[in-house]
Amino acid sequence: MMTPAIIIILAFLAITFIQSGYDKVTDWKGNVEWLKGHFAQSAIKNQVPAALLLVLVLEVVAGAFAVIGIIEMLMKGGTATQFAYYAAVLSSITLLLLLLGQRMAKDYDGARTIVIYFIPTVLLLSWL
Repeated sequence: MMTPAIIIILAFLAITFIQSGYDKVTDWKGNVEWLKGHFAQSAIKNQVPAALLLVLVLEVVAGAFAVIGIIEMLMKGGTATQFAYYAAVLSSITLLLLLLGQRMAKDYDGARTIVIYFIPTVLLLSWL
């Protein structure tokens, strides 16, 4: 088992998604306005607030599961846990939805950036 690597990737996902969720909560209006412009020419242009809420919930839950997974692994002496697995799965789903959104908005540079986050997430899934 690659416990240190698993814990490090879980920490990476926790930081990424909890910070992103925090940003969405503290600047909801600004995020909605920017995203309305970003998706103005896409099929989801009228569903931006609902899509943002979905992403927010997924990010916060994935980040929380990552934190719980780290704590459980440290308490159990390095054994991978269900929460670590759930964090990896939810993170993957969240990143795929973000990738889909970027592709729909024809923001190919943004889509490419999401792949950078997706690679360690899929690696984590393969280890769990």
